[in-house]
Amino acid sequence: MATLDSSKLPIVRRALHVPSLEEIKDVLARALPGNFAESTVEVVDCPDLTQQPFTLAAPGLGGGTKLLEVGGPPFLTPLVNREKVYDVKTLCQNVNHSGRAFVIGAGAGPWPHFNSNCELIMNISISPSEVKNETRIALVDQKDGKCVQQSLPKTETRFALLSNLFLSEGKPGKVIKVHAKKRTGKDNFITTIRKALAARYTKQLVGLGGTFLLKEGKAHQHIMPDFSITPLNNDADVNKWLNFYDMSAPLIMVGTLVTSETDDLDLRVQHFHSFSHHGEAGHYHDDTTPDTVEYLGYFNVGEALYRIDQPPVALGYGKD
Repeated sequence: MATLDSSKLPIVRRALHVPSLEEIKDVLARALPGNFAESTVEVVDCPDLTQQPFTLAAPGLGGGTKLLEVGGPPFLTPLVNREKVYDVKTLCQNVNHSGRAFVIGAGAGPWPHFNSNCELIMNISISPSEVKNETRIALVDQKDGKCVQQSLPKTETRFALLSNLFLSEGKPGKVIKVHAKKRTGKDNFITTIRKALAARYTKQLVGLGGTFLLKEGKAHQHIMPDFSITPLNNDADVNKWLNFYDMSAPLIMVGTLVTSETDDLDLRVQHFHSFSHHGEAGHYHDDTTPDTVEYLGYFNVGEALYRIDQPPVALGYGKD
């Protein structure tokens, strides 16, 4: 399957509002007690994220921070557009990014590699001399319906259809650390963070990217099976098609969030996928063990957002 030429894709750049990390810390510190019994928010030096428990492909979240939203659900539903196959290496070259490209986030995996639809957990560091590819995918085993997590080979840098990616140089630096335990409200960890920022920055677009750990508890997650042969026309159709699982900690999540869909860019406001070292991976929805759940996250602010190959028609479903 041919990969799309990134230099010919429509790309719209949108400058993001960049509050100070201290300001964001204060916003989140006020909001988290509304959904969690215990919480702390700090501005800290980023730990080495290549180490346990995160095991990412670069140590930090700093340097030339950007959010990339590529494609979207309209390329998957009602029926799939199989031509939408992208290469993250060439995409980085077309969004004015210099130096090392450290890319983490959520999307749809390179179906031509597996001859099947799959979930993407992007985790890759690209420099002129080296590619460190720690990306995983999650598949549904067609025999028993169980989750199958696989690592991509170093040379497989493609994905398909849609993605929400955080791009940086992977440099150490200051980040926002968020720790929360025992969920008492209805909103999940990421929704709590996003809603707090959206309430504070009502007229400005703010975006965060990063990683968080489900340290304790279980998460409600889905994995896409192979492409549907019947049209998926609404959220009910999509949910019947998806495979849902309760997955156990520790789970390492990567992704992005923004404070608004915007009127013109049709953004996905939050999108995080997880991988693990015990074979489970998928698309994060919520935790299912509120009394025992524990989260630990590190995030940085995006300086710009790049909307790449935006579908011509927006759909009112498929973004959960």
